[in-house]
Amino acid sequence: MVQMEIYEEFEKWLNDLLEQNTIPDDARAFNFNLYEESEEDSIYAVQLIAADRFDENDPDWACDEVWSSEEDLFCVDTSDEDDTGWKKAMELISGLVSEYLENGLHRTILLNTEAVGIGFVDGDIEILRRAE
Repeated sequence: MVQMEIYEEFEKWLNDLLEQNTIPDDARAFNFNLYEESEEDSIYAVQLIAADRFDENDPDWACDEVWSSEEDLFCVDTSDEDDTGWKKAMELISGLVSEYLENGLHRTILLNTEAVGIGFVDGDIEILRRAE
């Protein structure tokens, strides 16, 4: 279960991004890029990008950005968690994204593409949702 207070902050951030920006028509997939902001403080940042292609066999599909939230990042502090490593951050943020894909106000913008992924910028991408 996603922590409700963190989810509400994440939901507001994502709603604002999706309401205030025009996502290009050629967006085929979205990816939530994760960054380690501070290893010693267990702070991780999330950036949303839209890519003009999706190829599950090519992990570089998310590099073909047509839109990005750029420096408008959402940060989470995992220092209160039992496990403060990157795996815990990935699990927490994946839960936030999954909850939004189920119940978020503007989830159809994300769902009307070929896929939604998540991953650290220097790591593998986990596909959270594929078009049916």
